[in-house]
Amino acid sequence: MSTTTTQASPIRRFLLVGRAITALAILAAIVGQLVTSITFWTARGDASIPLDLLNFFSFFTIESNIIAGVVLAVLVAAQLGRPRIGRRFDVLLLCAATYMVVTGIVYNTLLRGIELPQGATLGWSNEVLHLIAPLWMLADWLLSSAKREVRFADLRVVAIFPIAWLAYTLLRGPFTPDQASGRSWWYPYPFLDPATHANGYAGVAIMSVIVAATVLLVAAGMVAISRAQGRRASRLETVTA
Repeated sequence: MSTTTTQASPIRRFLLVGRAITALAILAAIVGQLVTSITFWTARGDASIPLDLLNFFSFFTIESNIIAGVVLAVLVAAQLGRPRIGRRFDVLLLCAATYMVVTGIVYNTLLRGIELPQGATLGWSNEVLHLIAPLWMLADWLLSSAKREVRFADLRVVAIFPIAWLAYTLLRGPFTPDQASGRSWWYPYPFLDPATHANGYAGVAIMSVIVAATVLLVAAGMVAISRAQGRRASRLETVTA
């Protein structure tokens, strides 16, 4: 047995436990916030709870965490000998890790301290979804990316979901009533609401470009890390063979 394999075993165990705990934490955080929000909406007397639910699941944070939770669950199952992980899943993991890291960056630089329109915020859930889970996805990638088959061309795949989400959000926003304020429009984040920008949609466009660039830069950095670690692992295998 090579030195590399021996040293990798504790890391694999750490990843297994960390992935399982994080997946469960994400599930608990989403369910906890959802229950808190439903209670809040009901007490507020909202006319349409189904509309509130649709808005809740329209947050990029919620969607990216759901993707991450599913990916982590599959990774746990794979480590326990269930499904076979291939390159397509590596790209999906790249997507999930990128979305989560961007979620953490955007929230903690632009939105922390701002009450988002999902209802009363559940403190511990907020931290799991916006800080703990993103940090884990970054750590997971750093520890396991050497064996991931990802390429810079995969950035096109990474961009698909954020672009689709942005189009959905901007097209839906003007026609979605805000049951909290009584306004005739609703956006999940203030930086996407034209009413909060002095330049209206031009301000939204600028912020959209900034966020899109952040997604691509994060994804490119993760691919670069994976390729560099892969080359390093290959050199170590050659030395220890």
